[in-house]
Amino acid sequence: MTLLKQILLGVIGLAAGGTIAAGVYAFLAIIGVFVRLIGKTGTKRRILLYETVIVLGGILGNLMDLFWIRVPMGDVIGLLFLGTGGLCVGVFVGCLAMSLAETLKALPTLTRRIRLAVGLPYVIFFIAAGKLAGSLLYFWRGMAA
Repeated sequence: MTLLKQILLGVIGLAAGGTIAAGVYAFLAIIGVFVRLIGKTGTKRRILLYETVIVLGGILGNLMDLFWIRVPMGDVIGLLFLGTGGLCVGVFVGCLAMSLAETLKALPTLTRRIRLAVGLPYVIFFIAAGKLAGSLLYFWRGMAA
């Protein structure tokens, strides 16, 4: 490939990736994930920090995924980092799922249809436990590689 062709493909790839990322972040902002988390933690005075961390997280996450950047940390620190990162991603996905469910009013509809008067927290817990068990099985069996 010529250098000009590679540069053109790089620019097109970056533009397409930026468009997709902007759409994802706009979607998350519209359904209220960030606003809800800021409201629950009572840290609205640090909104600039939230914005900076969200943008940097998206950029660094994409760069590390795209270029497979290795961060030498050692076994113990690496496992702690991986566990902490996994926990943070899990919490975020849980918040996203609940925000979507609340936005779509899916849980009230579900409870009316199955005539569930009590026990909704248990239903939510077992849905989350099932997702956790499936994820653990998926990674334990090495299906992710």
